Amino acid sequence: MGVSGPIRVVVAKPGLDGHDRGAKVIARALRDAGMEVIYTGLHQTPEQIVATAIQEDADAIGLSILSGAHNTLFAKVLELLDERDAGDIKVFGGGIIPEDDIEPLRAKGVAAVFTPGATTSEIVDWVRSNIRSVAA
Repeated sequence: MGVSGPIRVVVAKPGLDGHDRGAKVIARALRDAGMEVIYTGLHQTPEQIVATAIQEDADAIGLSILSGAHNTLFAKVLELLDERDAGDIKVFGGGIIPEDDIEPLRAKGVAAVFTPGATTSEIVDWVRSNIRSVAA
């Protein structure tokens, strides 16, 4: 990090979940807010997501998971980031995630979890406040 310019966010759909409307809405909202967004598309492995984030010099990874595999997939992305010495890339996400799973995900290192009903403004504001400042 420490790079000037717009915040760079990789938005990813890990696993077998084929529902990407929410991810696309978030990607567009972040882009419209002046951020650079790299959308990976459907059915990405954690390895592909981490490789993309490193290659694209991303500041953050936003994961969208509706399949119920959030505990496994979030943990694997965080593990791979640490293995690749890229733990400074923050991971946040959302989807159908039970309330009881949110604190354990945060304890593992997930910076924020957004559940259904979160507004695009709320997510954009969180990214602006918690990733890094956009260069003037």
